[in-house]
Amino acid sequence: MKTLQAAALPVNAADARTIEEFIDLSWMERGLAAATLSAYRGDLSQFSRWLSNRGLGLEEARRLDVLDFLSEHAHWPPRTIARRLSALRRFYQHLEREGRVRDNPCDRIDAPRLGRPLPGVLTEQEVERLLAAPDIEAALGIRDRAMLEVLYATGLRVSELVSLRSEQVNLLQGVLRVVGKGGKERLVPLGEPAVDWLERFLERSRTAILGARQSPALFPTARGRAMTRQAFWHLVKRYAQQAGISRDISPHTLRHAFATHLLDHGADLRVVQMLLGHRDISTTQIYTHIARERLKVMHARHHPRG
Repeated sequence: MKTLQAAALPVNAADARTIEEFIDLSWMERGLAAATLSAYRGDLSQFSRWLSNRGLGLEEARRLDVLDFLSEHAHWPPRTIARRLSALRRFYQHLEREGRVRDNPCDRIDAPRLGRPLPGVLTEQEVERLLAAPDIEAALGIRDRAMLEVLYATGLRVSELVSLRSEQVNLLQGVLRVVGKGGKERLVPLGEPAVDWLERFLERSRTAILGARQSPALFPTARGRAMTRQAFWHLVKRYAQQAGISRDISPHTLRHAFATHLLDHGADLRVVQMLLGHRDISTTQIYTHIARERLKVMHARHHPRG
């Protein structure tokens, strides 16, 4: 009942002025987006109304008040709590600098630990539909099919894919020499389907796309330039729609699918780390969580006692 009563109370005039001063200063000094400023205003106003129910204003709040406020709203998602605590902490840092409060009541209050969001992963059937979406009767369609095949076969970052040069491909050995973050090189196997589509592209389509032009880019555009990340992102979106994939995907989704499907089929985590070009294996470990979640779903769907 307290929470409902607090929500019904208006923000008192003194608190409202203080909040607007902080919002104006945040905009002038830090150039925060309108959406962020609106969120700050809403969070601070909610805390002000809650304090009013205790007969307090924002400048009178103590650490125990903040803790009580958060505990009364423990049903909020962790990200909401973290964001509101961050707004309060910044607000009271401002008041502390202004000499309007002696201590920041948010000091020594830890934000909730946020779980790392798991990237969405395409099923193997969805990947097959996506790969088959380009029109392979057209030169650009063969190029796009080759790009998608290479992306799924290697797990490259989109920036690594679009910046590939012809000399980085060794079709005889079936590998790519990839230059990743920090200029670090790695060799990545292509697999037979990707090699086949690359050969088809290089033999039939690349010259047709370039005409008399020359380009160092492995996958040139119709203008003879390297494709941009944004242009390839739009291609993937279009082909996903053609393939009947309703979820929102990007080129990075195929990188996630590459790693997850490798682990699904028994690949060693260290091997996946090396193929992805991750410096730290903890970055790669997120895919083990995805694989476990997929196994749970499959068990629940197919096991008689799932």
